[in-house]
Amino acid sequence: MPSIPRLFAAAATATALLAGAGAHAQPAAADFPSKPVTLVTPFAAGSGPDAVLRLVSDKLSRLWNQRVVIDNKPGGGGFIAIEQARRAAPDGYTLLQLDSEHIAALPHLYKSRHFVTLQHFDPVASLFRTPFFVAVGADSKYKTMSDLIADAKAHPGQISYGSWGVGSPGHLGGQQLDALTGTRMQHVPYREVSQLFANVGTGEVPWSFASIPSSQGIYKAGKLRYIAVAAAKRVPQMPDVPTMAEAGGPPSLEVNSFVSLLAPKGVPAAIKAKINADVAKVIADPEIRARFDTFAFEPLAWSPEEIERQAEAKSKVYGELVRIGNISLE
Repeated sequence: MPSIPRLFAAAATATALLAGAGAHAQPAAADFPSKPVTLVTPFAAGSGPDAVLRLVSDKLSRLWNQRVVIDNKPGGGGFIAIEQARRAAPDGYTLLQLDSEHIAALPHLYKSRHFVTLQHFDPVASLFRTPFFVAVGADSKYKTMSDLIADAKAHPGQISYGSWGVGSPGHLGGQQLDALTGTRMQHVPYREVSQLFANVGTGEVPWSFASIPSSQGIYKAGKLRYIAVAAAKRVPQMPDVPTMAEAGGPPSLEVNSFVSLLAPKGVPAAIKAKINADVAKVIADPEIRARFDTFAFEPLAWSPEEIERQAEAKSKVYGELVRIGNISLE
């Protein structure tokens, strides 16, 4: 058995080694980043999330005194961007921009892939959340959600709604509206968002969920109306648009999407904490806040734990909607 003095000596040596490791680990986070950082995104150049990312990357590059490069990899349901980021070293120099549907709905929509986003990536920093409005044509007979729901109940399976793709918030939001009201409406997916809202404007598709960035052109042209926002509170940028409950819809129906930055599993905690703090600092910048206002984007400064909690809550809802609707993107 080792003597007491030897045990104390061993403990002292271990303490010194741990202290040394801490001394080395701390500067690694303090010095981050020491080279360019790449932000991979599944969103196309010119989209709302891309526009936000470019603002954020510009501010981060100034804060970090390093280039922050955006790499647009749209297509493949997000998997093109996801796979590229997943192959990157877990050192914080490659981050991935995803929305809550990539995180929470994708595993349910592609069951055969057995891909659970948060098993491969850790949330690092939140960016924004966007609410969705119920849009109808300017000449639509629907003035309220009560009108739309009553018509859908009177004509089961005959009323359609559009969205920008299977598994999108617009699609799953429609599924949730059906589930909460006992209606049965037909989903019509579009490849082009501009075509979707053009068709809503002409009445070819009776209604659709819509974000402000994606539908404002046709709205400002006087071809769209918003009859409700699927949220508990009115949106300051559109104060005359009633909430879902105020418009006669189900009060519990909230349709929104949040966008975050994630990193491949294994990034040191200190580096993740630094990125989170720096992104929060950038999001608080008045210039970015002003730009967010034009999109009705709600700036977020969530911790990684809160991002994960919010994603898990959405995953439960989406999993049930996908099951009920027998939705698949295999």
